[in-house]
Amino acid sequence: MEKRQLGHSDLHITPVGFGAWAIGGTGYAFAWGPQDDAQSIRAIQQAVDRGINWIDTAAVYGLGHSEEVVARALKGLTHRPYVFTKCGLVWDAKGQVTNALSAASIRRECEASLRRLQVDTIDLYQIHWPLEGHSLKGIEEGWKAVAELKRQGKVRWIGVSNFDEKQMAFAHELAPIASLQPPYSLLHRDIEKGILPFCERHGMGVIVYSPMASGLLTGAMTRERAAKLPKDDWRRNNRDFQEPQLSKNLALVDRLKEVASKHGRSPAEAAIAWTLRKPSVTAAIVGARSPQQVDGVVGAMDFRLSAEEIRRIEDALP
Repeated sequence: MEKRQLGHSDLHITPVGFGAWAIGGTGYAFAWGPQDDAQSIRAIQQAVDRGINWIDTAAVYGLGHSEEVVARALKGLTHRPYVFTKCGLVWDAKGQVTNALSAASIRRECEASLRRLQVDTIDLYQIHWPLEGHSLKGIEEGWKAVAELKRQGKVRWIGVSNFDEKQMAFAHELAPIASLQPPYSLLHRDIEKGILPFCERHGMGVIVYSPMASGLLTGAMTRERAAKLPKDDWRRNNRDFQEPQLSKNLALVDRLKEVASKHGRSPAEAAIAWTLRKPSVTAAIVGARSPQQVDGVVGAMDFRLSAEEIRRIEDALP
């Protein structure tokens, strides 16, 4: 199984990792609707059995529930995969989520994640989002606190998520950034312009999230299914899942199916492989809520598109 070094860290990860966002369940603004914890646990264990060696979660996913589900899944595994999680988003008794990058908050969040995950050390600890208004001062306090956790041995490596070049440059001067976690898919390519070249110049790993555009490029999404998404599924209000954009996106899925079928692959695997074509992309985070969903995407780890196939896919972009 191919493994890639994550930036300057000693973590060597598979090109695909298990994303635990959706399995957090309901109760907050960015939920994916009701989840079956038993199915989620089997999905994680199936991913590890199929060779995936890292799980990415966050404290805010399900307001702590995702981390707890990951912990339950880890108990049933012979070999523990790397566990990545995130800080910087906190919630109140009503489930309202806010940014928090104070040193005191970061310390509390880390202890809470260690407890929920039932681990002694977090392999990669990431600031989930910069503060509203892109405050560099706020980043400074939060990033120094994360770096101190690394010195204390509570986390092994530190990274950021959803940062731009200016924010990364500022933080990197304070303490080296092992990796960035940005959104990246056929439908959302903004990071190609400046962020990916920045990470490449500075030796940072890149683990992209939503390579299947939040399930839109899997081949399982239809107009009928999009119209029936649960009220507490955040995608219901996303323009990618609404007309007129939805029909254009589904036409792209048809092209992915055409290219993938010649290799006996799924359109989801083709969408993921497209993100992995970039040498500056270390790996992709792929969410799954059942063992069957894992089986439909895990093949992307060793699937490579030809230059002609990449052109064919991109010709169908909306």
